[in-house]
Amino acid sequence: MSVIKVMSIFILAGLCEIGGGYLIWLWLKEEKPIWYGLLGGFLLVFYGIVATFQPNNFARTYAAYGGIFIIMSLIWAYKFDNFKPDKFDIIGAIIVFVGISIIFFAKRQ
Repeated sequence: MSVIKVMSIFILAGLCEIGGGYLIWLWLKEEKPIWYGLLGGFLLVFYGIVATFQPNNFARTYAAYGGIFIIMSLIWAYKFDNFKPDKFDIIGAIIVFVGISIIFFAKRQ
Protein backbone atom coordinates (compact mmCIF):
# COMPACT_ATOMS: atom_id res chain seq x y z
CA MET A 1 0.00 0.00 0.00
CA SER A 2 1.40 3.41 -0.91
CA VAL A 3 2.52 5.93 1.68
CA ILE A 4 -0.15 8.36 0.43
CA LYS A 5 -2.93 5.81 0.92
CA VAL A 6 -1.66 4.81 4.39
CA MET A 7 -1.40 8.45 5.49
CA SER A 8 -4.85 9.22 4.04
CA ILE A 9 -6.36 6.44 6.13
CA PHE A 10 -4.53 7.70 9.23
CA ILE A 11 -5.78 11.25 8.61
CA LEU A 12 -9.36 10.10 8.08
CA ALA A 13 -9.18 8.04 11.27
CA GLY A 14 -7.75 11.04 13.13
CA LEU A 15 -10.48 13.36 11.90
CA CYS A 16 -13.12 10.86 13.01
CA GLU A 17 -11.60 10.28 16.45
CA ILE A 18 -10.62 13.84 17.27
CA GLY A 19 -13.73 15.31 15.68
CA GLY A 20 -15.96 12.81 17.46
CA GLY A 21 -14.30 13.41 20.79
CA TYR A 22 -14.47 17.18 20.28
CA LEU A 23 -18.20 17.07 19.51
CA ILE A 24 -18.85 15.03 22.67
CA TRP A 25 -16.67 17.48 24.62
CA LEU A 26 -18.74 20.40 23.29
CA TRP A 27 -22.00 18.61 24.13
CA LEU A 28 -21.02 17.77 27.71
CA LYS A 29 -18.70 20.66 28.64
CA GLU A 30 -20.11 23.54 26.57
CA GLU A 31 -23.78 22.50 26.81
CA LYS A 32 -24.28 22.08 23.07
CA PRO A 33 -27.37 20.17 21.83
CA ILE A 34 -27.49 16.39 22.20
CA TRP A 35 -27.05 15.91 18.45
CA TYR A 36 -23.41 17.02 18.94
CA GLY A 37 -22.94 14.02 21.23
CA LEU A 38 -24.77 11.65 18.90
CA LEU A 39 -22.76 12.76 15.88
CA GLY A 40 -19.59 12.53 17.96
CA GLY A 41 -20.46 8.97 18.97
CA PHE A 42 -21.11 8.03 15.34
CA LEU A 43 -17.73 9.46 14.31
CA LEU A 44 -15.96 7.52 17.07
CA VAL A 45 -17.56 4.27 15.88
CA PHE A 46 -16.60 5.10 12.29
CA TYR A 47 -13.02 5.75 13.46
CA GLY A 48 -12.84 2.16 14.69
CA ILE A 49 -13.89 0.92 11.26
CA VAL A 50 -11.55 3.20 9.30
CA ALA A 51 -8.51 1.96 11.23
CA THR A 52 -9.12 -1.58 9.95
CA PHE A 53 -8.37 -0.40 6.40
CA GLN A 54 -4.63 -0.27 7.22
CA PRO A 55 -2.47 -3.07 5.81
CA ASN A 56 -0.39 -3.68 8.95
CA ASN A 57 -1.38 -5.66 12.02
CA PHE A 58 -3.27 -4.16 14.96
CA ALA A 59 -0.18 -3.45 17.07
CA ARG A 60 1.74 -1.48 14.45
CA THR A 61 -1.36 0.29 13.18
CA TYR A 62 -2.40 1.54 16.61
CA ALA A 63 1.15 2.34 17.73
CA ALA A 64 1.72 4.47 14.63
CA TYR A 65 -1.77 5.95 14.86
CA GLY A 66 -1.01 7.08 18.42
CA GLY A 67 1.67 9.34 16.97
CA ILE A 68 -0.65 10.61 14.25
CA PHE A 69 -3.20 11.34 16.96
CA ILE A 70 -0.67 13.47 18.86
CA ILE A 71 0.22 15.51 15.78
CA MET A 72 -3.39 15.92 14.62
CA SER A 73 -4.53 16.88 18.14
CA LEU A 74 -2.06 19.76 18.17
CA ILE A 75 -3.22 20.89 14.72
CA TRP A 76 -6.91 20.53 15.68
CA ALA A 77 -6.43 22.54 18.88
CA TYR A 78 -4.60 25.25 16.91
CA LYS A 79 -7.35 25.49 14.30
CA PHE A 80 -10.46 25.09 16.47
CA ASP A 81 -9.57 25.78 20.10
CA ASN A 82 -7.20 28.80 20.02
CA PHE A 83 -4.22 26.71 21.17
CA LYS A 84 -0.80 28.03 20.21
CA PRO A 85 1.82 25.27 20.09
CA ASP A 86 5.22 26.30 21.40
CA LYS A 87 8.61 25.12 20.17
CA PHE A 88 8.52 22.09 22.48
CA ASP A 89 5.17 20.98 21.07
CA ILE A 90 6.60 21.26 17.56
CA ILE A 91 9.86 19.47 18.44
CA GLY A 92 7.85 16.71 20.12
CA ALA A 93 5.60 16.36 17.07
CA ILE A 94 8.65 16.03 14.81
CA ILE A 95 10.13 13.33 17.05
CA VAL A 96 6.79 11.51 17.05
CA PHE A 97 6.64 11.68 13.25
CA VAL A 98 10.08 10.07 12.98
CA GLY A 99 8.93 7.32 15.34
CA ILE A 100 5.76 6.72 13.33
CA SER A 101 7.79 6.41 10.14
CA ILE A 102 10.12 3.85 11.69
CA ILE A 103 7.32 1.76 13.21
CA PHE A 104 5.07 1.69 10.16
CA PHE A 105 7.35 1.95 7.13
CA ALA A 106 10.65 0.25 8.09
CA LYS A 107 11.57 -2.65 5.84
CA ARG A 108 11.43 -5.86 7.81
CA GLN A 109 12.97 -9.21 6.97
